[in-house]
Amino acid sequence: MWLVFYLNAQEVKEPYDMLVSVVFLAGVLYYFKKNPDFDMMRFYIESHYPLVIVTFIDVIAEIFFSDFVDKHEVIFVMAILLSFSWIFVRWASSKKQEEEFRAINQQNVILDKLVAERTAELTKQKDELQEAVKLLQTTQQQLIQSEKLASLGELTAGIAHEIQNPLNFVNNFSEVSMELIDEMGEELAKGDTEEVMAIANDIKQNLEKIRHHGKRADGIVKGMLQHSRSSSDVQEPTNVNNLADEYLRLAYHGLRAKDKSFNAELVTHFDDALPLIKIVPQDVGRVLLNMFNNAFYAVQQKQKKGIVGFKPTVEVSTVKIGQFLEIKVKDNGIGIPEEIKDKILQPFFTTKPTGQGTGLGLSLSYDIIVKAHGGQIDIDSVEGEFTAFIIKLPL
Repeated sequence: MWLVFYLNAQEVKEPYDMLVSVVFLAGVLYYFKKNPDFDMMRFYIESHYPLVIVTFIDVIAEIFFSDFVDKHEVIFVMAILLSFSWIFVRWASSKKQEEEFRAINQQNVILDKLVAERTAELTKQKDELQEAVKLLQTTQQQLIQSEKLASLGELTAGIAHEIQNPLNFVNNFSEVSMELIDEMGEELAKGDTEEVMAIANDIKQNLEKIRHHGKRADGIVKGMLQHSRSSSDVQEPTNVNNLADEYLRLAYHGLRAKDKSFNAELVTHFDDALPLIKIVPQDVGRVLLNMFNNAFYAVQQKQKKGIVGFKPTVEVSTVKIGQFLEIKVKDNGIGIPEEIKDKILQPFFTTKPTGQGTGLGLSLSYDIIVKAHGGQIDIDSVEGEFTAFIIKLPL
């Protein structure tokens, strides 16, 4: 390259021809350095810098200090030869670096291919995981529905018992009212208006009782329908005292239908000053039903041990504490061992024998109270003495 530039400058008077060549070469090197297309040749281009500098110094010295150059010409020639040698050394080095660069590029290509393959595998795994999550969600919904159906089955016997009472009252008061109407007809025939008014008043009272027990039966049926249908997640103002009392009786009579020898004392401490609270009644009802069933199971198991003087007792209390409404379900049954207390709310964990519990009741209760209603569930228990589940719902 340097020889070409030198020959092109022969038309210029010496030593200015060398100066022109040096300047031209410096310009070409500058262009190469600034052009990104020659990045791979950067080391080779930079290797010409010493030659340009030495030659430039030689030309300037020859122009202004020609005598000095003539006396020390060997130094300048050696400097130029060393510059040329540096070019060849750098060229050899750049060749090696070029080979390394190519090897690195080849490795990068291989790595890019591996990354692409790994990305495809991860994408496939992600899709498979998403499908697995969807399957798990579907399975979870099926298990939840199975749990609801199981609890509905437990309610059936209790509902049959509970609904029979108001129906008996309706039938009895209807018969009495028919007899009173016959008597009233007889008194009207006699013209005894005072007795007619008394009978009419008795009939009115009977009709009020019929209406009361009819509403009672209607409420039981509606509760059963609410419990069986899927939750709408619509919160509505609810009287928690009535809800707890309803499910307590249904759970108790349901268990008595299975085991007629079982008896327990039901103790309620309901705060009459409680305000209506916005909840999903059928969901909270499921929670209460599950806890009542667990309480009755606990006292029943303790009763089977034949402990002298033991009287199965299940207590339910409600109270307003600050910005929370608290429902407490306590039994004097077998209690919960300390080592499993932290596991009791986990899905599929149950202390009941195989086939008697799904292990989903309390975990679903946790989801309903904590996740859906923003409340909390606390457990207080001493093994062999008592268990208390404390539900707190925000007002």
